[in-house]
Amino acid sequence: MRRIARLLTGTALAVAAAALTAAPAHGGGTGSLDVYPSSVVPGGSVSVNTTACGADGAAAGDASAVGAGQFTLAPSSHEGNAIGQFRVPPSAQPGTYEIVARCSGGGREVRGDLVVTLTSVRPAHPRGSVKTGVGGALGPDPVQTAAGVAALAVAAAGGTWLLHRRARGDGI
Repeated sequence: MRRIARLLTGTALAVAAAALTAAPAHGGGTGSLDVYPSSVVPGGSVSVNTTACGADGAAAGDASAVGAGQFTLAPSSHEGNAIGQFRVPPSAQPGTYEIVARCSGGGREVRGDLVVTLTSVRPAHPRGSVKTGVGGALGPDPVQTAAGVAALAVAAAGGTWLLHRRARGDGI
């Protein structure tokens, strides 16, 4: 009985070890395809990179799912990355698209996702001056600011002169 148990245990361990060391059927490895930015508007530019092709590896990229067609990933000096770029066509529809790259030496295939949206995901930062009606020394037009200050000075001087005449009893 012990002999059968040992035989079954050994067989189970051998099958488990073979399953762990076997390569996936599609030829993919542990590497991935990094897509930046991961979300883009139609007409935007996208960069992709991967370390799955090795230090000297190049790859052929395929962005035809989004309508951009084929592109090339070339080896770079940055940590063995293969880097490429493509432009999303202006006619691209919103959705999630799979971008694929196949390494030149060995055919390893890596995949990444690209999300196409109709609005930009970057936060908008305010620019320019605030239109409050008060003006300001650092406003957009220094000539208008100077004219406003001069008008206020004339009004103040005229008001002071009228109050002075009234106080003296000269009338208006």
